Parts: sequence; C-alpha cells; structure tokens
Amino acid sequence: MPPASDARPSALTAVALSAVIERNRRHFRTATEFVEAAMREGILTGALPAGAPLRQEELAAAFGVSRMPVREALRQLEARALVEFHPHRGAVVAEISAADSADISAIRAALEPAALRLSLPRLTAGDFTLAEELIGEMDAETDPGRMGELNRRFHMTLYARAGRPRLLALAEQHLAAADRYLRFQFAALGYHPRSQDEHRALLAACRAGNADAACAAVVNHILAAEKLLTAFLGERGS
Repeated sequence: MPPASDARPSALTAVALSAVIERNRRHFRTATEFVEAAMREGILTGALPAGAPLRQEELAAAFGVSRMPVREALRQLEARALVEFHPHRGAVVAEISAADSADISAIRAALEPAALRLSLPRLTAGDFTLAEELIGEMDAETDPGRMGELNRRFHMTLYARAGRPRLLALAEQHLAAADRYLRFQFAALGYHPRSQDEHRALLAACRAGNADAACAAVVNHILAAEKLLTAFLGERGS
C-alpha cells in the first residue's frame, strides 16, 4: 500500500471512484447512503489506497452532492475503521495492516486464555447473565463503534475475576487495539454472525466450568478472525 504522500487526489476523485459511483448511483434513498456505500466499496476493493486523502470538496464534486452528505458519510466510514481523521491532514483512507493485526492477535491469544483460566473458577451466575445480555445486545446492534465496545465488555466480563490487574490491563489494551480490525471485518466480511456463534460457544464452555474448552474457544475465536482478515487482505492485494 502506498504511503499518504504518494496518493493523488485528482486520481482519487476522477478515476478511482468513477466506476464505483456509477454502480451505486441509483441504489440508495439518500445522498449520504449513496456516498457511504460507494466509498466503502472503493476502500474495501483497494481502489482507494491506504493513506489516500479524502477531501470533502473533491468528493462532493465527484459525487455531484453537497459537502454535508460527504461529511456524514466520512463519519460513518470512520466508525467502520475505514477512514481516519488526522488534525493536519483531514480524512484519509485508514491503513489496515495484516502484519499489525497478526501481532495483536498473537498477543491476545496468549493473554486472554491466561486471564480466563484464572477468572473462570470465580465467575458468578451474575457474570454469566451479564455476558449473555451483552451477546443479546450485540445481536441487535448495527453501529460498528458500539459493537466494539460491547465486544470488549463481553470478553472482559469473563476475564474480570482473574485477580491480576496488570494482566487484565494488558488484555483490555489489546482488545481495544483489535477493535478497528473487528469493525473492518464487519464492514468487509460480514463477520458478525460467526463471531456471535463463537461468543455463545465460549460462554457455554464457561458456564460448564470447562476451562480447557473455554480457553480453546477464546484462542479459536481470535485466530479464526485473524485468518479471515489475512485471506481477505491477501486477495485484495493480489
């Protein structure tokens, strides 16, 4: 992926998005939906490279809309971890790195089973009820940012009684770091239903008091997501 300095705004609006814009022009009720869908497709297919600047005036001209729907679409794309806002650069296409994701996943796969194994004997019926309620909230949630928060709360509910504050702080830190990749996966791969099935399997193992099965479920959950993301990015790159 080229760095931000190599991205060319004129090519972005006049070439990279032109075909995507035409495919999406008649399919949406509002200008914001139209802009968000077309830009999402452009980013996920790699037509808009990581670091490409997303200037509102140019995008508005390319789409034939005012700046307001462009601004709202960019905020929605930010929630999906597809766009980042920088103080001096404005909006740019987010960098999604398979190597960084793999690094975070490796750390999570080491930390989270350790925390869960310590926490599991101390989990209460109330903890299990809260975890189940969080799964239910995730089933109904459509906002990607809120989904990331619920996902962190679900996992940390199961780890919270480990009695190791530093371990828990590290686990939560890397769950937060993984959030942008989780949101990207939901946008790119529709990973939400599979992830929820894995959450339910994890909770069932915890309720059964089966530490080995629960820890294996955590590792499988983390690495399955990583495998899907790596495959997607590899195909997009090719």
